[in-house]
Amino acid sequence: MGRQQPRNVLMVVLDTVRKDHLTPYGYDRPTTPELETLAEEAAVFESAVAPAPWTLPVHASMFTGLYPSQHGADQESPYLEDVPTLASALSAAGYDTACYSSNAWITPYTELTRGFDAQDSFFEVLPQDLFSGPLARAWRLVNDNDRLNEVATRLVRLGAQAHEKLASGEGADSKTPAVIDRTRSFIEESESEAGWFAFVNLMDAHLPYYPPEDQREQFAPGVDPADVCQNSKEYNSGARDIDDEEWEAIRGLYDAEIAHMDAQLGRLFAWLRETDQWDDTTVIVCADHGELHGEHDLYGHEFALYEELINVPLLVKHPEIDAGRNEELVELLDLYHTTLDSLSVDAGGVPGATAFDPTRSLLSNEYRAFDGVDSPDIGQRAVLDGDGEEGERGDYAFVEYAQPVIELHHLEEKASEARITLPEDHRAYARMRAARGEAGKYVRADRIPDEGYRLDDDPGEVSSLSSEEDERVAAAERALSRFEDEVGGAWTTPAEASAEDALDEADAETKDRLRELGYLE
Repeated sequence: MGRQQPRNVLMVVLDTVRKDHLTPYGYDRPTTPELETLAEEAAVFESAVAPAPWTLPVHASMFTGLYPSQHGADQESPYLEDVPTLASALSAAGYDTACYSSNAWITPYTELTRGFDAQDSFFEVLPQDLFSGPLARAWRLVNDNDRLNEVATRLVRLGAQAHEKLASGEGADSKTPAVIDRTRSFIEESESEAGWFAFVNLMDAHLPYYPPEDQREQFAPGVDPADVCQNSKEYNSGARDIDDEEWEAIRGLYDAEIAHMDAQLGRLFAWLRETDQWDDTTVIVCADHGELHGEHDLYGHEFALYEELINVPLLVKHPEIDAGRNEELVELLDLYHTTLDSLSVDAGGVPGATAFDPTRSLLSNEYRAFDGVDSPDIGQRAVLDGDGEEGERGDYAFVEYAQPVIELHHLEEKASEARITLPEDHRAYARMRAARGEAGKYVRADRIPDEGYRLDDDPGEVSSLSSEEDERVAAAERALSRFEDEVGGAWTTPAEASAEDALDEADAETKDRLRELGYLE
């Protein structure tokens, strides 16, 4: 750190966008001409791996540099507690910071916006004041017990119903133009001598798909969004089938949503160039996770750790990174260190913050050179302790996933409506972890069979291999075992749910608020 470099950072998350639908990654439809232009001066990473397949834990990892097991943000405990964020470190160092998002999970309630000087969420699961004060304390109380209980489940159902209503077609107008406008206003009004950090999450490619008419006519001509399956739980539960023609229509709507985000992002890029701020700004564009459209007989981004979900797009523009295709294995949580490095901040001024590590910065020539780290983190130790082929250590990214409670509720509801009984070994109930290397990958789960793949020979993950069948798969399993040891052991025993009442210790105000909402008699 300390070299000449841009003063500002713009970090953009294209929520739920898979890389093979983007023009810079070779997609044959012109969904992202603005990103294709960005790619002319940015590194385009082929093997960027998300630490989880859904929003909350991934953003928490990007904001802390920690794996999900370390920061603990999950739907069963849906908040980031006691961990200083990237924004906290940058604000303490004098940077203006802002977070503008249309994602339901990036709100003050989850504490992912902690540390940002300015923030606005354009779409929340529930109104912000509903998950503040007494109700927030009640949620934490019931979720901080050893096991999920009935009161927590009732609260989840309220959130699920509100989410479904707010995400319906009639209320699903794009918030992206407003997010872009607010980001521009923040940059215009920034007065910090140090610089600014702007974080943006764009939500259009998340179900349901209701793209603007212009993009819809280009990528899904004649398709009425109301005529296709917009509820992934109907398909995943077995209550609804989707034929090839409908999948094509769904993918067309998805592409249209991506094109809309790209066009809006282009507005911001053009303005930064016009105002001579482009060269002074590090630009990071990624997805938090991808999406499945029938691959592996799944729809959406729950219940699996397949490549379409965790191998995400990542483009980084910075003078220290060569433009062009980059095959190096990278982890999305390393964007925490990359941003610190870009702004020459070590986070030491914020007690409890993850210290800057050059071996986890994409800007550093020490990136992934974990041998020189004095106090390796859990992922670094899992890599360092491995036995690589021909004396070379294999490198791995690690992914963690526990059942998403709200999504699971939706799935069970759709199954029940169709008089379908989900078996106990349904993958929706499974917890999973994966070690993902350059060639080998291994996924361990508690309720479904483990899966192993040779990604170099089988990039579509069609044929699962055991560790006995392939050495690269075996090496990935060993790496996963080392990571599991670091985080407290493998998930091998199925998690249990409980109907115990955990509100005995709740104060009177909390109980009164829950009675008003209909959760207590």
